[in-house]
Amino acid sequence: MRRISMFMCCGMLLLLSACNDATSPANAPPVTTPVTPQSRLSAAAQAGQVMFFDQTLSGSGKMSCATCHDPNSAYGPPNDLAVQLGGTSMTAAGTRAVPSLRYKSVTPPYADLLDNPDGITAPGPGGGFTWDGRVDTLAEQAAIPLLDPNEMANTDKATVVAHIKAGPYADLFRQAFGQQALENVDDAFANAGKALQAFQMEDISFHPNTSKFDLNAGNKIGGAFTPAEERGFRVFVDPNVGNCASCHYNGAGINGSSSLFTDFSIEAIGVPRNMAIPVNGDPTYMDMGVCGPLRKDHQPSAPHAADNFCGRFKSPTLRNVATRTVFFHNGIMHSLEQVIRFYNTRDTRPELWYPTEGGTPKNPPDPDFPTYGLIKTQYVGGQVQKYNDLPAEYIANIDPQMPLDGRPAGSATPMTEQNVTDLICFLKTLNDDYVPGKTPTAPECLK
Repeated sequence: MRRISMFMCCGMLLLLSACNDATSPANAPPVTTPVTPQSRLSAAAQAGQVMFFDQTLSGSGKMSCATCHDPNSAYGPPNDLAVQLGGTSMTAAGTRAVPSLRYKSVTPPYADLLDNPDGITAPGPGGGFTWDGRVDTLAEQAAIPLLDPNEMANTDKATVVAHIKAGPYADLFRQAFGQQALENVDDAFANAGKALQAFQMEDISFHPNTSKFDLNAGNKIGGAFTPAEERGFRVFVDPNVGNCASCHYNGAGINGSSSLFTDFSIEAIGVPRNMAIPVNGDPTYMDMGVCGPLRKDHQPSAPHAADNFCGRFKSPTLRNVATRTVFFHNGIMHSLEQVIRFYNTRDTRPELWYPTEGGTPKNPPDPDFPTYGLIKTQYVGGQVQKYNDLPAEYIANIDPQMPLDGRPAGSATPMTEQNVTDLICFLKTLNDDYVPGKTPTAPECLK
């Protein structure tokens, strides 16, 4: 169990993964080109910029990086599908939700014992890219969707290199990496990843820092919080209430430089199983994050053997979280309010989030039966199948911090209704493209 200071807090592992899209390019909304002029980008970044939007780099000829990581959606998915569709026919379903690519440039390499930036919490698994931290650079991460059969579905590295060689930016690629840059397949493929990395590192649209929080943190005109937003920030940092900062904080504060709103930790919180993901139709399939199946170096020594890494997924940044419609590594939830209520009632009302076995449906449900949960049916009797996407032997890996502190069912929630409302108001201040002086559209955020 982690120990934290009064200014930290464990919030929302809004765990989100790689790239594929269900909308065809013809029906998808137009993507906005990045904001940094090409003249200000290195040759490698210029090549990466063109590659990022190049659909010919996929086996289907219909998918680019931007298909899933849409600039209009903070470089996240442009729809609310739990997982995206790709492959050679654009019908292959992924296994994890698509994350945003914003604010990734300072991500540390994965470590089993990563130092926590708060200087207080004990080191633990953290860092790296993808939901399980299995690669250490943006260049390595870019290679994954290019070859994944459910995503861009190229047959092999040589196919990717052939596409680049035949593309209109081949000369630009050679300018960046040398005249022989496309002759050796392994080197050329590695440089393709470096080009995409350079684009993400250099183009300001990947790390704009233009939220209301940024204006407030820098004491700039027009950035003042409303009372509700101010209260929400207190909920965010209070270890006895929201306790969000223990996982979504990286050493910066509200009166200092802007935080990344993640400490890069990798945690287990027992997110419910999502049966909308086709692979989950197989009851033997379990996505357990760091211990597999996609990551191979931390798997249990034998089936069901003890393994401290099982069930752990990366804590993403909360920047632009209020713009998302897909949350957690398996895309099980579709609104920010639902996510916060999961944190608040996972333990006190588990029947709202996990299936009940053996119960009798109550028809009609009680007038006060909440409708915000995943489970819309109220049951009498039966057994709630809590933590239904994690084998029983790994439930001990679940983080016991507030607000997911394992308190008894039926007990008081960590956050009040006002706390929930205020926290949502604060999290909306993390959206980029804030217009100075603009008031919140939600009336509850003005009070």
